[in-house]
Amino acid sequence: MIQRTAALLIGLLTWLGLPTAASASNQDVTGSETSVPFDHHILVDQFGYRTADTKIAVIRNPRQGFDAADQFTPGRRYELRRRSDGKALLAGTPVAWNDARVQESSGDQGWWFDFSAVQMPGEYFVQDTDRGVRSAVFRIGDDVYKPVLKAALRTYFYQRSAFRKQPQHAGQCWADAPAYLGPRQEHDARAITDRYGNASARDLSGGWFDAGDTNKYVTFAAPAVHQLLTAYQQNTSAFDDDLGIPESGNGLPDVIDELRYEMAWLARMQNADGSVILKVGSITDDIASPPSADQSPRYYVPACTSATIAASGMYAHAALVFSQFPSLKKDVDELRRRAVSAWENFSNAPRLETECDSGEVRAGDADLSEQRQTGLAVVAAIYLAALTKDQAYAQFVATNFRQTRPFRDIGWSRYDPEEGEALLFHSAQGTTDATTSNSILEAKKTDVIGGNGVYGLVEQEDLYRAHLHNSQYHWGSNGVRANYGNTNLDAVRVVTGDTKPYANRALGILHYFHGVNPFAMVYLSNMYPLGATKSVNAIYHTWFKSGTRWADALKSACGPPPGYLPGGPNVHAEQNGVPATIKPPNGQPAQKAYRDWNALWPESSWAVTEPAIYYQAAYVRLLSAFVR
Repeated sequence: MIQRTAALLIGLLTWLGLPTAASASNQDVTGSETSVPFDHHILVDQFGYRTADTKIAVIRNPRQGFDAADQFTPGRRYELRRRSDGKALLAGTPVAWNDARVQESSGDQGWWFDFSAVQMPGEYFVQDTDRGVRSAVFRIGDDVYKPVLKAALRTYFYQRSAFRKQPQHAGQCWADAPAYLGPRQEHDARAITDRYGNASARDLSGGWFDAGDTNKYVTFAAPAVHQLLTAYQQNTSAFDDDLGIPESGNGLPDVIDELRYEMAWLARMQNADGSVILKVGSITDDIASPPSADQSPRYYVPACTSATIAASGMYAHAALVFSQFPSLKKDVDELRRRAVSAWENFSNAPRLETECDSGEVRAGDADLSEQRQTGLAVVAAIYLAALTKDQAYAQFVATNFRQTRPFRDIGWSRYDPEEGEALLFHSAQGTTDATTSNSILEAKKTDVIGGNGVYGLVEQEDLYRAHLHNSQYHWGSNGVRANYGNTNLDAVRVVTGDTKPYANRALGILHYFHGVNPFAMVYLSNMYPLGATKSVNAIYHTWFKSGTRWADALKSACGPPPGYLPGGPNVHAEQNGVPATIKPPNGQPAQKAYRDWNALWPESSWAVTEPAIYYQAAYVRLLSAFVR
């Protein structure tokens, strides 16, 4: 079964033109004379390193947590060996991290082996010559992350609602008929306040499923849409027109095609008066798999100020980015009109509505606080100012920018990232008044200098070179971790002097996601065909749930598609519904509060392994910064 799964995946990736690993298992690598077994205590980025980047293998010795008995003491001689012939290109002795102290957040003791001096492209492994064991095989080359970015972006295609996923695009494993196009579903959705009537019937089809559930939320879409747009703006060369989705080859980068699909749904969510519907989904917890098998009616929560202002910003930002493509002029004109209409509706509202979502449409509460709505209003005004050149929007920013998240939290964009990213974008525009621009830039620089463990290399704080404060190991911690990397990338753009520590912090976080962590695991689903030695096998998703052919990458016929980022370690798993007896994630050091499983209630694995379009966007933005 595992071989069949690997063959299906490799066939899909070959069709897409993506490189594949020789096997989906931990094969031995043959050196010049002997076979060297893989050992999960020697950690590297399993996809590789760019030629000029810092390259440090982490050797771990578990001392606390579920794996405390799995101890490992490294030998004195470590070598970087070439895969093709086993030749050693560099040798040295691992250096104890933090005087060999046990790290609180991981429960591990460790060492570092620096092989940054080797820049020659090729395939390598790190070998402990005394113990006769090695790391995963990895590549050195400036293109090592390109295939990974493609896989991460393709998850948005699998998240499309009301769209046929043909085998030639989705792969035979994940082909599916269009979801939610049956009677009283997305072409004919009813308001939750008029569920038995016909007057409220609306076509609300399309867009992306929000997460592991298949509901769709305007407010929750905001960080995903903005971060994907920002990722494209900041590094257009990372994004190609060859993801293998139906739109590939149409002359537009496929990330733009995906965003157009989401924006078309967001347009359907807007009313004639400019207001925007809050969310659409089901009123039961039925979780049919695949999505096309779910025949439950779809309902929507009527317009709310939070959705209206969130949509205004997305319309404006998308119009601004789409305007560089002449073929999208019609899109741009419509999105600009919608953005202004939503802004006017929001501005004329008698009050900010914070209790629109009754919870009858299941899953997440899509309401936003007044403070959060004001932050999104600043975001909308920033992109409207750039799009329309109307100084009234710039004046709104000048009056209200200090009410955004970066001015009341450390880390600038580690939470509500679209607010901090929009402010930095605004500060670089010629239409911005100098006082506002300077205030924004100085606030960011002050945040960087203050540090607080968010910026630069905090080597004494994290054995794994990707420090995350213990309080951030909550539901969705992987999204926050990715944004720690992104806010460091922003520091590179605004701070003068030596910016390498910030770039290295962002890279360290990327390496963490790619296997340099206490699980020696790539925090992306089913990445074996792209070179991972060990990756996430199970994620909580109604499509890929336990008991289906998509449940597990190694044990099921198909497993989930490659590239999904799960929520991540969660020290509050028990409070979030995971029984205390399930260890891990419970009862562990923070970095080990994770379990590779997708069990339904009462185990509630969604508190740990559920993916979401906003976690994914944060990771895509981080990864794309290192792709050319």
